[in-house]
Amino acid sequence: MPAKLIAMIRDVLKTECVSIGINGTDLIGLFSRANSNGILMSNIASAEDVALIKGLGLGINVGILESSINAIGNAVLANDRIAIVDVEYDDGEAKQIGDVLGVEVVKNEIGGFKTVGATNILTNGGCVINNRGSDSDKRMLDKMTGFDSVRTTANTGSLIIGLASLANSKGLLVGSNTTGFEMERMLQALGD
Repeated sequence: MPAKLIAMIRDVLKTECVSIGINGTDLIGLFSRANSNGILMSNIASAEDVALIKGLGLGINVGILESSINAIGNAVLANDRIAIVDVEYDDGEAKQIGDVLGVEVVKNEIGGFKTVGATNILTNGGCVINNRGSDSDKRMLDKMTGFDSVRTTANTGSLIIGLASLANSKGLLVGSNTTGFEMERMLQALGD
């Protein structure tokens, strides 16, 4: 990743950046999900990957999820309190997700998508759901998260808002094709 982009991520999200890979790939967001309590990685992660993260001294849980659902970033939506996960995770996998991330786990779809991490955004500051999310999806999420979620798209109409953004409770980065209206809706939901 170019140094200029790393600096922008550091500045917007007000966090440090660490260069890592998962089993030789740079698709870290696809093969992992993290919060302030832990990082959960796909079973494609190597022992070296785990050792590298543990060696950073972050003081968080580091876990490998043994599952046929390898795209954890797509299948898990989490903040520091709750994780909404793909309904196809079995109870043991859901328990492991909760243990590593230190959160309550709920299996659910949002807007007809099992890929809740790819199609929604959840931080400690708010929740953004894809435009296909129904009124009942919104009510359910608002009750579970305690937020007044906002529906929108990203990158000029894409429902895959989780893949088109990077967010924490301090900032938001979005894809370059995201319109001002879409970004404003996201910021409204995330409390920025």
